[in-house]
Amino acid sequence: MELNTIVGVSASVLTGASLLPQLIKIVREKKSEGVSFIMLIVLLGGVGLWVWYGVLKSDWIIVISNAVSALINLGIFAMSFYYNRNKSITS
Repeated sequence: MELNTIVGVSASVLTGASLLPQLIKIVREKKSEGVSFIMLIVLLGGVGLWVWYGVLKSDWIIVISNAVSALINLGIFAMSFYYNRNKSITS
């Protein structure tokens, strides 16, 4: 495997995993205080554009890693929305 491929895969794994601790924390604690919806929307837009760019370049490392990031981001968004909605109902 070439060095540029190793670097690309490593960067993809780390980027894709970067939001996983936040998602796990939200699910465990069943609360999402302090999570910025605007940041999530901007990040989702960015990774969506990276997926599109990867498709245009036929670079499946970029496509797959950013698609995973998008799924994690959507999970955080959904859980944040769910727990914020439930919090306002029970309050």
